Amino acid sequence: MATFHSRSNSFPSQSHPVMESVEDHLCRLKSSEAASTSASSICMNLASLRDFHEGINNLIQMPSVQQALSQGHSESWVNELLEESLKLVDLCGFLRDVVSSTKESIQDLESSIRRNRGENATWDDINAYVASRKKINKMVKKCIKNLKSLNQSSTPLPAIGTMLKEAEALDFSVLKSVLMLLSGEKEGSKQRSWSLLSKFTQTKRVHSEVEQETVLRTCIP
Repeated sequence: MATFHSRSNSFPSQSHPVMESVEDHLCRLKSSEAASTSASSICMNLASLRDFHEGINNLIQMPSVQQALSQGHSESWVNELLEESLKLVDLCGFLRDVVSSTKESIQDLESSIRRNRGENATWDDINAYVASRKKINKMVKKCIKNLKSLNQSSTPLPAIGTMLKEAEALDFSVLKSVLMLLSGEKEGSKQRSWSLLSKFTQTKRVHSEVEQETVLRTCIP
């Protein structure tokens, strides 16, 4: 990712409190981005991303930055940023739907376990969960495949434009890590699924270890 070393006179100095906060969050997100393999680390990155954008919002509201954004030559790159922002809005909407569907399928599975306390869940319950997971994973993997890199700006960017482009790149990267976690491609996703689905097979109706392994491997996406 590009860094925003060059600054115009209208851009706050690096010693400005708002600027220091934004750059601090940016550095922390960059350093933790590559190590985001677990649900907890991804949640921390999402929280950091929220704080980062709060800082960016404070930065954009500053009179000097508003002046830079209102200049006529900024129209081209501002429009590019707006187009990428719309993609982010669509991606966030998709993620919200996926999380909701995933939560619903897990709740249905847990309800089935509670209803059949002491016995294994019915195959209808298992098949419903498997079908739901497969549908969700198919949607997620398709989204990951279609998720393209940010367009390179065709016009020179001022410091504020470079920073906003870098912020959008981080947005896409962190949200992509969420998609990968939901699709089971992140380390630990399948382990949680094994733990959940093993509840089905620790019962009287499972007659052999071979059958238990078959059920689990079928249900793990």
